[in-house]
Amino acid sequence: MGVRKRLSAEARKQQKASKATATLRNCPTSPRKMRLVADVIRGMSVEKALFVLRNTGKHSARDMEKVLLNAINAWQQKNQNANIDEQNLVVKTVTVGGGPMLKRIQPAPQGRAHRIRKRSNHVFIEVEALN
Repeated sequence: MGVRKRLSAEARKQQKASKATATLRNCPTSPRKMRLVADVIRGMSVEKALFVLRNTGKHSARDMEKVLLNAINAWQQKNQNANIDEQNLVVKTVTVGGGPMLKRIQPAPQGRAHRIRKRSNHVFIEVEALN
């Protein structure tokens, strides 16, 4: 392998080590409600985001906190010798997408029926260390 190729490979490896991701799939909350929580923590430091999620009254904040903790643990697995307090960990991206929808029927007057859509979502969090 040439010198230039090796150096670029090492640079890519360093970039990957500074990032970690976590996903939550098929969470039984509507994406709209989860996005309200995601918008609050996007761009925050990890400590502040955890504090906000623990003290938020929203039900989806508990699920978002679990995903954020998974992302932090994934970052620790990649960087065994690094300390989280010394590294400036930031929630870089939070993406909430729609998941599968359960379709149910609610009886309505005069022999009709209304459709109920029980929505779910997928959450993707990326944590990055700013040096």
